Amino acid sequence: MNKWTLTRRAALAATAAALAFATPSWAGEQVADSIHFLIPGGAGGGWDGTARGTGEALTEAGLVGKVSYENMSGGGGGKAIGYLIENAASNHGTLMVNSTPIVIRSLTGVFPQNFRDLTLVAGTIGDYAAIVVGKDSPINSMEDLLAAYRADPRGTAVGGGSVPGGMDHLVAAMVMEAAGEDPTAFKYIPYDAGGKAMAALLSGEIAALSTGFSEAIDLANAGEVKIIGVTADARVDSYPDAPTMKEQGLDTTFVNWRGFFGAPGLPEDKLAAYQDALAKMYDTPEWEEVRARNGWVNIHNSGDDFRAFLEDQEQAIGDLMKKLGFL
Repeated sequence: MNKWTLTRRAALAATAAALAFATPSWAGEQVADSIHFLIPGGAGGGWDGTARGTGEALTEAGLVGKVSYENMSGGGGGKAIGYLIENAASNHGTLMVNSTPIVIRSLTGVFPQNFRDLTLVAGTIGDYAAIVVGKDSPINSMEDLLAAYRADPRGTAVGGGSVPGGMDHLVAAMVMEAAGEDPTAFKYIPYDAGGKAMAALLSGEIAALSTGFSEAIDLANAGEVKIIGVTADARVDSYPDAPTMKEQGLDTTFVNWRGFFGAPGLPEDKLAAYQDALAKMYDTPEWEEVRARNGWVNIHNSGDDFRAFLEDQEQAIGDLMKKLGFL
């Protein structure tokens, strides 16, 4: 065997290895040619991360050919919902990401639409909530934060990436109530999406931030923030240093679902393709890598099951908001 043959075989082997490495894990046919993800908030928030993480998994696994993204902030998410409804016929290739706030903001009248005005595709994940502080904050626990609040209520503001009465506000209120405080009395400062809220925390504009757990993990790993409480039943493997609220004496647990909606009148074949792609995504290593990286929980509800889930949550959230004085 001459040197050329050895070199050629080595090159062929290297090419085969590279192709094997690049081959998507999904062995079946591509399910959808493309998906355009509509994100109702700015970059850096939970909706943004969910859409981009889902798109990453779908394309890298070979389930979807290509994806694109569009951030459309405004109206607590209402601008994107209104756009999708008003331009339904030209948006059959679009999936809008949303979460628990679509229920909350409909109940509080932030926007006139609700989930029934859209095509329900599927709920996909759950994300715990967290309270975080800046890396240089003297606050290191929920006990510290509550002590600071009791000493100076108006000077110890909590921020969030949602409108007053929205998801982040509601979680902070639940924590305050569990601590024996008036859940409607603390100072809450809203920001347009989690990225801007996190910037306010790092600048010292707020003492603490109520946010999605997955949004806080990257900054915590980088040493920019400290996660002082998470609303999980037990510590989460993706960031085990974060103590739960329960272990700190605060009986508060919560998980925020996220999922996808289509325009009203979405053709049945398109709906079926999107639901099929999302269902198959769970069995791919690409999705597991994205899920684990973000600390998400798999919560899959498709079609009618998704509708029943949303209706149950609408009732439960409405009851809670009345109890806390938000309705």
